[in-house]
Amino acid sequence: MKEIVILNPNRVVFGEGSMQRFVSDFIEKGFKRMFLVTIAELRSTLTPFLEELKSQGIAIVTDESIVSEPTFDDFNTILGKAIAFNADSVVGIGGGSVLDVAKLVAAQLKNSQTLDEIKGIGNLKERKTYVACIPTTSGTGSEVSPNAIFVNNQGEKVGIISPFLVPDAAYIDPVLTVSLPRNITAATGIDALTHCLEAYTNKFAHPFVDLYALEGVRIIAKYLKRACDDGTDLEARSQVALGSMYGGMCLGPVNTAAVHALSYPLGVEYHIPHGLSNALLLPSVMEYNIEANASKYERIAEVLGAEKKNSSRETALEGVKIMKQLIDDCGLPTGLGQAGVKEESIAKLAEEAIKVQRLLKNNIREIAVSDAVAIYKSAF
Repeated sequence: MKEIVILNPNRVVFGEGSMQRFVSDFIEKGFKRMFLVTIAELRSTLTPFLEELKSQGIAIVTDESIVSEPTFDDFNTILGKAIAFNADSVVGIGGGSVLDVAKLVAAQLKNSQTLDEIKGIGNLKERKTYVACIPTTSGTGSEVSPNAIFVNNQGEKVGIISPFLVPDAAYIDPVLTVSLPRNITAATGIDALTHCLEAYTNKFAHPFVDLYALEGVRIIAKYLKRACDDGTDLEARSQVALGSMYGGMCLGPVNTAAVHALSYPLGVEYHIPHGLSNALLLPSVMEYNIEANASKYERIAEVLGAEKKNSSRETALEGVKIMKQLIDDCGLPTGLGQAGVKEESIAKLAEEAIKVQRLLKNNIREIAVSDAVAIYKSAF
């Protein structure tokens, strides 16, 4: 069995009321200058918690500028604010983009390395500032992962992956996801499910991670439609949030593969949200990969609720049908054309996707440019 390294936050708090636990923990730690990265939509929700912190003599500067996938220019502006404030701690409360920014701000506040030096895998060598992450979507799992994804000046997605980006603490309070709109609930939920599915069907899969991955697929598939249909269904919200956290735990030791690699150009070329990009491509990549390892996808099909067929391949294909139905039931587009993608751009999308080798190397079936073209076409 190959070596595996598991890096999770020192403190993970999950469940209703976790936000209040965060306040108590933060006060106990004795920090006095909190730099908060969040979004304007959460202002009224967070006010009572922030007032409690301020009543304990904690100064808070808030940045609400992240409204989409962050660029490095966005990051540099926010980092400048945190430096000017002389923050002694950083907190991210929001979706994956907000959490990614908060983690990198904490890493770079007192780091001697430049931004160019830390891009890529394992290049960030230190973080001296405390960071806590509190997700308000059930999607990226950034609150427990070593990943931060940004857009560079060429419009390409660039990952910074390092053990030093794993937060000191994560607080997952499903109550904070209740106000999430149906379309975002659906897209982020499929993103989380994809993290789990791609970890299990990965070239570098590991039995330790398989436990999280398969359970994540199972509970998200079971509860996501309920969470989409009734945002106040706290049982469904909690289960999807748990599955999302499992997905984040898969990202460090194993990571994602072809679905994510092929989804990146859709975000760059068409500004399609990341979770929706994954939903549009997931069934087609599953079909492509089944030919390389039908038994892996048979197991996925089983946890999705498929009945066993005459062969592993037939059962696996039944799982693809169930996945397509789930995506449709959650109200998401089921074809690239429905999302505004033009067929004439497929060649360019494929060329860009093939550049994402840090993820494609994990895929159980090799993908050349011609294969990427075929997958995009099948996703129409």
